[in-house]
Amino acid sequence: MITEAERFDTSNPELCKCVRWKGMFIGVEHDPNVPMSRDCHFWCAFTATIFGPDGKLVDPRSCSSSDRACYGTGRV
Repeated sequence: MITEAERFDTSNPELCKCVRWKGMFIGVEHDPNVPMSRDCHFWCAFTATIFGPDGKLVDPRSCSSSDRACYGTGRV
């Protein structure tokens, strides 16, 4: 079983370029004195919903695999 940290890791270099999350639009450096937010809400740039073009849920773990039909293209 994977941990929550593994499932929501946005630092994966294989992450689909279409995955979006709130934290990517905040233009400040992380302050270690401020607790990290639970930024676990993801959406696809193509569908603008929590589901990708293939109808599957968007999250960094599942959207980091070229096995997914829409990976990097927004097409199924």
